[in-house]
Amino acid sequence: MPEQDGPEKGDEVNRERTEALREQKAAMRLGGGEARLKAQQDRGKLSVWERIEYLFDEGTFVEVGGFVELRSEHFGLGKKKAPGDGVVTGFGRVNGELVYMAAQDFTVLGGSLGEMHGKKVATIMDMAIRNGAPMITLNDSGGARIQEGIGSLCGYGEIFYRNTQASGVIPQISVIMGPCAGGAVYSPGITDFVAMVKGTSNMFITGPDVIKTVTGEEVSKEDLGGPEIHMAKSGVATHIGEDDESTLNWVAKLLSYIPPNNQESVPVVPPVARTTGLPFSLQDFVPSNANKSYDIHAVIDAVVDPHSFLELQEAYASNVVIGFSRIDGISTGIIANNPKHLAGCLDVNASDKAARFVRFCDAFNIPLLTLVDVPGFLPGVDQEYSGIIRHGAKLLYAYSEATVPKLTVVLRKAYGGAYICMCSKHLGADMVVAWPGAEIAVMGPKGAVNVIFRKEIAASDDQEQAAKDKENEYIETFANPRMAASLGYVDDVIEPDQTGHFVRQYLWSLSDKHVERPIRKHGNIPL
Repeated sequence: MPEQDGPEKGDEVNRERTEALREQKAAMRLGGGEARLKAQQDRGKLSVWERIEYLFDEGTFVEVGGFVELRSEHFGLGKKKAPGDGVVTGFGRVNGELVYMAAQDFTVLGGSLGEMHGKKVATIMDMAIRNGAPMITLNDSGGARIQEGIGSLCGYGEIFYRNTQASGVIPQISVIMGPCAGGAVYSPGITDFVAMVKGTSNMFITGPDVIKTVTGEEVSKEDLGGPEIHMAKSGVATHIGEDDESTLNWVAKLLSYIPPNNQESVPVVPPVARTTGLPFSLQDFVPSNANKSYDIHAVIDAVVDPHSFLELQEAYASNVVIGFSRIDGISTGIIANNPKHLAGCLDVNASDKAARFVRFCDAFNIPLLTLVDVPGFLPGVDQEYSGIIRHGAKLLYAYSEATVPKLTVVLRKAYGGAYICMCSKHLGADMVVAWPGAEIAVMGPKGAVNVIFRKEIAASDDQEQAAKDKENEYIETFANPRMAASLGYVDDVIEPDQTGHFVRQYLWSLSDKHVERPIRKHGNIPL
């Protein structure tokens, strides 16, 4: 037997090494130092580690690549300390499920992205893809690290490539928790959901100073790329949180509705029964007069499981409502026209909003419920010049492409091409039911009468009365779903207050739906 040192000597060396490791890791967690951490706190922002520990289940986060440092020495970078090269990467559990994360640390070189920073993010994204788990990125960065030149640009390219490869394979969520400028905004632009924090986050390709220099326009960061701008005008933002904590709470809630990857089944939880009846009857709530508005949210809440609807992009293209809900405990995507805004018409933005949501749900096996009350596409020169043909075609394409269970309820009216667009039988809907007063026609009574009976009305002695008579005749023919039902385009006509029951029954019957599509590389959606 070889001689061995006594246990005291070996133990002492190991203890010293372990203590040195602990001290090093503690220093690394301070990022750019106490002063910069305090500056972050003074701006109302959590530190990168506070964000991680807040989101992940306690004690589950495991850092990957914590010892990575920048290797560029250009322009004095070699003299600077950059723990983790300004980004924390790793994995842990959220709601008990595996999730991967890259979280930028603004206290380290402004969270700027350099070569090693980019490699760390790319590495953790590869792990997320291989292991079939969601990828979350916390963005808090000044953008590309200019001192590293092309090394920084390569880092962005590696990330964008993986964003694209992961699309439709794992859910990707971007959380903008500070500045996000230049090339940095394209990764969130590819991901499935973008959450922003009120008062501290912004996104733009070129900042206010560059815009002023090039175009002469003066604009603040908030007015150029703040959360409200990206929610109401650009449609980039999915959700706005009041602060870091509430935004991360929303992310955790969102994750509970979606599967971890495209091979997993849709999440199912024990259904929540209504403790009390609805405060109103649906047949009384929705006006029979097609010109009167109402808020579709009340109808959604009456149909889905109580308090389960999670709306997305609520301030963008409000004429269509999208979001996740649970029906009999099953996660379900909701798309609904909202007569309270633009009479529920489809326009350029609403078509884009609904189409992208449909495609996400289809990619991740989430059933679709479409609630229809649509008078048509929004008319106007601006809409035509903005490409309503192309944008409306996106919605047609998305519904036609989707193979998940597709359920459609025609509440009141469905006219023209918009009727087809809103998941009609012709686009592969598995179930279409209608309420008794549903109008399914090429157009509304007044417009139709002006086309069909124009000469007859013009020849009448009382043109006003003749027009009313013809409108009544048209309404009698089309202001009900009988013709559509007789042709098999509507599967059933139901009482409004039975909508929830019928949707649950049909959803259950489609739980094992399977569709094989023709082999192809990919389609060519009209972008």
